[in-house]
Amino acid sequence: MHWLILPQGVIGVQLVVTMVMASIIQKIIPHYSLARWLLCSGSLRWYQHPTEEELRILAGKQQKGKGKKDRKYNGHIENKPLTIPKDIDLHLKTKSVTEIDTLALHYFPEYQWLVDFTVAATVVYLVTEAYYSWMKPLQEMNISIIWCLLVLAFAIVEDAGERSLCVTFGFFFFVKAMAILIVTENYLEFGLESGFSNFSESAVQLFEKQGLESRGPVSKIAFKLFLAVFCSLIGAFLTFPGLRLAQMHLDALSLAPEKITQTLLHINFLSPLLMVLLWVKPITKDYIMNPPLGKENVPLMSEATFDTLRLWIIILLCALRLAMMRSHLQAYLNLAQKCVDQMKKEVGRISTVELQKMVARVFYYLCVIALQYVAPLVMLLHMTLLLKTLGNYSWGIYPDSASDSLVENSPLSNSVKSEPSSDDGKMQLTVLELTMALGSLKNIFTPLLFRGLLSFLTWWIAACLFSTSLFGLFYHQYLTMA
Repeated sequence: MHWLILPQGVIGVQLVVTMVMASIIQKIIPHYSLARWLLCSGSLRWYQHPTEEELRILAGKQQKGKGKKDRKYNGHIENKPLTIPKDIDLHLKTKSVTEIDTLALHYFPEYQWLVDFTVAATVVYLVTEAYYSWMKPLQEMNISIIWCLLVLAFAIVEDAGERSLCVTFGFFFFVKAMAILIVTENYLEFGLESGFSNFSESAVQLFEKQGLESRGPVSKIAFKLFLAVFCSLIGAFLTFPGLRLAQMHLDALSLAPEKITQTLLHINFLSPLLMVLLWVKPITKDYIMNPPLGKENVPLMSEATFDTLRLWIIILLCALRLAMMRSHLQAYLNLAQKCVDQMKKEVGRISTVELQKMVARVFYYLCVIALQYVAPLVMLLHMTLLLKTLGNYSWGIYPDSASDSLVENSPLSNSVKSEPSSDDGKMQLTVLELTMALGSLKNIFTPLLFRGLLSFLTWWIAACLFSTSLFGLFYHQYLTMA
């Protein structure tokens, strides 16, 4: 079986890594889950709802038997619900989140799957990057791309909210995306125009080789229209995460006594804005790559170095957001006591059942909030990883100039050197045909196209998240108080 050793035909090491990681997901991760550890490590405390007996004692009422106020309908006795004053002196008890407590949480399986699968996909990506760095395979498909795409798909599916508000923001982001796509690249350096031109020219050349006449697979207007529709969907999905992040940010600030924690919270909130500014051409070209010193501009770094530095900055900001996750989740859990304190300022009475639901509801929806916090982080991280891989960037701060160019290798070279048997020859021919087909697609979907497209999508996710969180900050800070 000579075809097994042909590097261009078989995924090889990558397939083994994928199979091992699939086994780990099935056997090990359910017992050693990062998602569960983030919630159950002991640092998060949730507020328990008071029992009816505790509320009776606080209200000064004794347990009664069958009273005159009990009503009888069709032979059934209907007890009047117990009510207590709203200004009752109630202080909720807290308890650390445990694994048993997570069984009652809504959307915990979805949250656990997203986080743990993201960890697995990231590990596969790191191993694949190390393999490509050492072995430098030329004709293999990078299977980590599929893992990253699956993570993005799961993040979008799990991230949802109220439909009416999402549709409203979806229309807003559609108009915003169309306006951004009209802006020339003198202000935003995505490389989208050059990438699309390269894509169209490569497609036309391929059609001409096949004896077909074409002006291109799609017009520039249609391409930007499809992209704007896709961007509006992303903006709609990020509406509720941004609004929720704003409220948790304000609550976390009020709970953080240390200056360093407050500073990290501010940086975490502004991190999407920092990502957005990394593609603003006047800032990157005039103040980072060529900062002015006196009357002259001194070149500080090359464009390739800045591209790599930009990737690292986004990844570090994603790591910061993950590190601040518990502070935000604890701020959300404190809403239970906050609601009780707000209730004490009101007059009237409230039923014990309604009070218990008000307190318990906060904890039961903890994983919904965790999903809304994690999903944008996952999208940003793996969109950046895709940008590095498909855009043919380097992780080195001073990358080799050779990394920016594609190395072409004839897929027929090994077939010429060997003379396999008939069965092996058929298998090699099938492999070579598949390799040539993938090579043709690779000539159309070039790194130049992916650099422009994925740079824009990474920038767009950060822009949407910051826009919605800024609106949420304004809403919770001013409109609710008014």
